[in-house]
Amino acid sequence: MPEEQSQTIMAVDELQAIIQRCVAGQKCLEDGYASQLLEVIQNEKNKVIIKNMGWNLISPLVRCIFMYKQEDDKREHCLKILDQLAQLCNPKELFLGLLEQIEQTSGEQVCQTIMLLLQPLQTVLLKLQNKKAYSVGLSLAMIMNQLTPLPVPYTKQQIQEDKLGLCQCCNAVMDFAKPFVSEVVKNMEKSSEYNDMELKEELLKFCMKSLKYPLLTAQLEQLEGIEEHPFRRFATEIIDILWNIRELIPLVFLHRKGKSPHWENQEFADIEQKNSAESLACLSYLMFVQRFGIDCFPMVFSPSYLLQCNMTHIEVLLIRTEESMLSKGLDLFESCLLRMENNSLLHQYLEFRGFINVPQVLVKVMTLCPIEHLRKKSLNILQLFIDKFDAEGKYTLFRCLLKTSNHAGVEGYVIKNIKDQIHLSLMKACDNTWFTGQHLISLLDLVLLLPEGAETDLLQNSDRIMASLNLLRYLIIKDCESDNQTGVWTILPKIEQNFLKPLHVGLNMSKAHYEAEIKNKKENRREAHSSNTVCSLTVSGEKMPAMTTEMQLQVLHSALFTFDLIESVLSRVEELIEVKIKGGMDENS
Repeated sequence: MPEEQSQTIMAVDELQAIIQRCVAGQKCLEDGYASQLLEVIQNEKNKVIIKNMGWNLISPLVRCIFMYKQEDDKREHCLKILDQLAQLCNPKELFLGLLEQIEQTSGEQVCQTIMLLLQPLQTVLLKLQNKKAYSVGLSLAMIMNQLTPLPVPYTKQQIQEDKLGLCQCCNAVMDFAKPFVSEVVKNMEKSSEYNDMELKEELLKFCMKSLKYPLLTAQLEQLEGIEEHPFRRFATEIIDILWNIRELIPLVFLHRKGKSPHWENQEFADIEQKNSAESLACLSYLMFVQRFGIDCFPMVFSPSYLLQCNMTHIEVLLIRTEESMLSKGLDLFESCLLRMENNSLLHQYLEFRGFINVPQVLVKVMTLCPIEHLRKKSLNILQLFIDKFDAEGKYTLFRCLLKTSNHAGVEGYVIKNIKDQIHLSLMKACDNTWFTGQHLISLLDLVLLLPEGAETDLLQNSDRIMASLNLLRYLIIKDCESDNQTGVWTILPKIEQNFLKPLHVGLNMSKAHYEAEIKNKKENRREAHSSNTVCSLTVSGEKMPAMTTEMQLQVLHSALFTFDLIESVLSRVEELIEVKIKGGMDENS
């Protein structure tokens, strides 16, 4: 008999004889004699030994299962040993051994280790009598803590590859949790006064963690070619758990009540209330955008009330910079707005903090987000938001955006919207006093001026200035001095003093400055005998990237073209004013 085989048989004998030397069982595994170890464990005589000492085999057993991936027989024996240990060992000791093994795993083996140990862990937990709820909660928390550092697959290819096994593992965890959910449901059905909240609380904690990771980061749209999207399945089951333990609807309206979920531990409640905002935002996204669990939702709430409920969640998502969260926030906002009729949202809603904060955050996405399609979508949603308000709401929102956006492009967009509302009022398409007369005069005071007089940076503010000039041109053409419905003729002297005259001065200064810069660059180019000299240029107070002289000249000429365009519209406006005033004087004479 070979010496190695002889040593292993001695080791098997030693395991049967000496309880204290559990290392013998480990040696059997390491030397490839899992079948002999399985026989020892299945032997009725060794039940006492296995019950008290078997948990020591968990660590070497996991190592061997990963080592024997290609050797089906040995791997199969190891899996049977793991199953036997779950049946025979002291539940409390095996529970700690399994949890320790999960805690010690890292990197690429995290998901594989968790999936391997979920079934024996579930078996052990179902056997526990004392502190079962605590042990279930500890297990779920440990599993989620180990998974959370892993990157969530986002693209279709990443989801299909599931390189680290996260998709598969998340759904295995759901199967692991099901018997404990069933236990809570049965207890709740037995008595309407179900007082044993511990297990329910642990499941609620797990759902809240799952909403934040992986669901907040996950891509949850249906993907062509993926029959069962793993994260959509995971989301469905999280919603099912919340519904079954009667927490789904309370969570959706949680912030309306100003309460935390039904945590028993107050210290935990305070922490969770602070950290649960993103989980609750994700839950709203799942229900109102992806429509998970929407059949459970009572359809008695008005669209405006649902928008109000979701504004906090929308803000939470939009202040994040990650594409996955930003896109969820935009989708949730859009979904809520599309349920509403235009002009149906009462101006009183702007008294709620979220209705002022969210458009301001949306402006930041429009102007600062590096992802183009999200910038475009946020602009479309801002228009949707404007369209939903009644006339006074639009008026109030315009004033707010003009005062807070600090972005000429956004201000120009708002001014174009103001022009559209004035047009509707003048055409009698809507009967309101907010975009004619005294109210409009107050709004025009914000629009028809240069922020810093003649010193205003005309290039940086060109979008706003062009929109203001186009609005003024429209008012002069559409509103006769004799009618003066808009009030523009009343404040014309103020407009000339605060807007037209300083704009003339600013244009002359800016054109002279840029023409001098062009002349200077051309002279420098001749002196250097080269158009490829790299140097820097400051435009609108911002230092531009290093450019050749030719490139700088193109930028300067482009700025001059913008000034010429502004000057052209300004001249047209002044001509129209002169013609109208002269026409009015002729009529009077």
